[in-house]
Amino acid sequence: MPASTAPKLKACARQLLAFELASGKSAGAEDFAAFRICEKLRGPLGKLLGLGGFRALLSRALALAGMEFPWLGKLFIKDDASLEGFAALQAELDSDAITAGGVALVAQFLGLLVTFIGPALTLGFLREVWPTIDDLNF
Repeated sequence: MPASTAPKLKACARQLLAFELASGKSAGAEDFAAFRICEKLRGPLGKLLGLGGFRALLSRALALAGMEFPWLGKLFIKDDASLEGFAALQAELDSDAITAGGVALVAQFLGLLVTFIGPALTLGFLREVWPTIDDLNF
């Protein structure tokens, strides 16, 4: 992601993470707000990209974010395009590292979406999942 775009995408990612954290819906030890965001987008984006396309996009976002936060490299994407491996890392990470890594992962994912399908369509998919989301400035 270009340096000028990174702050905008990270701000968008923080907004999505805030939506998820405010929802209070925790799935237990394997829960990670960034996982929930990706999981919620998997359905609608899977219709456009197919499961393989979604998995490839998520894999690339994970690799890019992992360059900034190496602990993300310990996560893996299952065949159904869901993320796994966070529970084993929770004891090693503080909440700041978890939040920063989550922001980086979601920002990279959004950046790839904007690159491949454009900002208007990306916002449309986000609004399909989070109807009350404000206009995001990618």
